[in-house]
Amino acid sequence: MTPRPARYWHRDTDDRLACTLCPRLCRLHEGQTGFCAIRAAQDGELVQLSYGRTTGFAVDPIEKKPLNHFLPGTSVLSFGTAGCNLGCRFCQNWSISAATLDEAVRVEASPEAIVALARREGCPSVAMTYNDPVTWAEYAIDISKAARANGLRSVLVTAGYVTAEARPDLYAHIDAVNVDLKAFTEAFYRKVTLAHIEPVKETLIWLAQQRKVWLEVTTLLIPGLNDGDAELRALCTWVGSELGVEVPLHFTAFHPDFKLRDRPATPPATLTRARRIGREVGLRYVYTGNVHDTEGGATLCPGCGTVVIARDWHVVTPRAIGDGRCTSCGTAIAGVFDGPVEPSRGGRWRVAP
Repeated sequence: MTPRPARYWHRDTDDRLACTLCPRLCRLHEGQTGFCAIRAAQDGELVQLSYGRTTGFAVDPIEKKPLNHFLPGTSVLSFGTAGCNLGCRFCQNWSISAATLDEAVRVEASPEAIVALARREGCPSVAMTYNDPVTWAEYAIDISKAARANGLRSVLVTAGYVTAEARPDLYAHIDAVNVDLKAFTEAFYRKVTLAHIEPVKETLIWLAQQRKVWLEVTTLLIPGLNDGDAELRALCTWVGSELGVEVPLHFTAFHPDFKLRDRPATPPATLTRARRIGREVGLRYVYTGNVHDTEGGATLCPGCGTVVIARDWHVVTPRAIGDGRCTSCGTAIAGVFDGPVEPSRGGRWRVAP
C-alpha cells in the first residue's frame, strides 16, 4: 500500500515538518523519518508509511495482552506493524519494533479485511499490539472505527507515549487498553527507554478520568533496575490514588533480550513480592505474569476473598462469577463482562487473511 497522509503535524518556521503525535516532537527535513521509522517527510507533507501493512496475525487469549478483566476467556485477533517511538533496551518484541518495514512486514490488510478476519476466526475483539500502535495512529483509528461499526471491540497495547493533541482521536473508538508503565523513575525512562515518564503518567490519568476505555497497567520487572521495594510501593500507591484501586496491575517477568542481556531473568519471588506490596497498599486486582503462578493469576473477590476466576497460564476457569459479580457474596467485579465467563484453554495459532 502507498503511504497515507499523516495527522498531527505542522510546518515549522525553518520549513521542517514537526510531528505532534508523540512527545518526541520530531522535526524532519524532506526525506527524513522520525525516531519511530514509520513517519516520514515526503513531498512536503508528513506521511505514515505502515498504513495497511502488518507483520501478520495471531489469535491469542485476551489474557495474553494482558487483560484479565476485559471479556475474560475470549480470543482476540492480534497484530502489529514495525517501528516504535520508544527505545527500550529490554524490548521483548525487538524483532518487530526495531525492524524496518521491509524486514518485518509480511501482510497487507485494510481495516475492513482485519475486521472480516476477526469475525471469521470467532474473535469478539481485535488487538493492536507487538509494536506500539501510537506510531501508526491513523491505521489504528480506522481499524477501531471499522471494528465498532461491525460489532467488534478494539484493544490497544501501548506504552502510552502520546500527546494530548492526539489522545482523543486515538482512543475515540477503543474499548480496552493495557499501558506499559515501564518503571516509576524518570532516570529509568531516560536511560533505558530513551523517553520520559511524565507523558505516560499524563496518558494514564487521562484514561482513568475519561472512564470510557477499560484500563489495565503492566510493569515488567527487571532485576536491579526497577524492582526495589520503595519504587514498587511508590508505583502501586500512585496507581491506587491517581487511577483507582480497581485498575488491574500486572507485574511481569523479564528475560534477557535485545540490548539488555547482562541482567538475569526475573525471579518468581520478585513478582510475588511486588504483588504483595500492591495488595498491601489497597489495590484490589494485582497479578503476576510470564511465570507459572496460579495464585498470582487468580482474580479474587475484593469483598470476601473468594477466587472468582482461576488461571493456569492462559487457561481460564470461572469459579464463582456470574453477571460480573462474585456468586459467594454478590460483590461486583470490576471489568467488562459480556454474559458469563466461559472456560478457556488458552493457546495461540497463526492465521492470515
